[in-house]
Amino acid sequence: MNREEKNQQTKRRIMDSALKEFSEQGYGASSVNTICSVQGVSKGIIYHYFSTKDDLFLACVEECFRLLTEYLTEKMQDIKGEAEEQLEGYFTARMSFFSEHPIYQRIFCEAVIAPPAHLRAEIQERKRTFDALNAQILEQLLEPLPLRPQITKSEIIETFRQFQDFINANYQVSELTMREFEAHEQGCRRALNILLYGVINREEKR
Repeated sequence: MNREEKNQQTKRRIMDSALKEFSEQGYGASSVNTICSVQGVSKGIIYHYFSTKDDLFLACVEECFRLLTEYLTEKMQDIKGEAEEQLEGYFTARMSFFSEHPIYQRIFCEAVIAPPAHLRAEIQERKRTFDALNAQILEQLLEPLPLRPQITKSEIIETFRQFQDFINANYQVSELTMREFEAHEQGCRRALNILLYGVINREEKR
């Protein structure tokens, strides 16, 4: 094994330990000491690869959103049908990702629901590709729908973002069980459904 391979292996061990710690304890209660002890490495080794606890957390956030974005991009290629079916397929794919990779669930929730205030801008940057994918998918859903002439796609996307902010405000990351996480995802899906189709029952006879 050459030096580069050894460095990558050590960095991966640190990341795996950090993911476990952040997943179980969250950013605030997590400890670099615990991350060290799990892998039997010194703080000096960790700080050789990651200058601070913040850098380590941001690396975990970046990995979470990179893998999630890649997963959703692949899954959405196979989801066809009407807008409502595609919407359902998208949120089903999101839940499937976290079922397959539960270690990222709390990191995802912390990043989108209650990011550490001093890391908000850095987290936003690291989830930019994920946000762009969401906007792209929403645009695809809107494409075949007859929009009101005075409403633009960008306004709809921004409105949904505000819907998500409202939904996120009702959850506490430290208490977010799997059932509550599923409820959060269902709330986001339902908010987007309401945004797309409104609240009026158009099937009712007038």
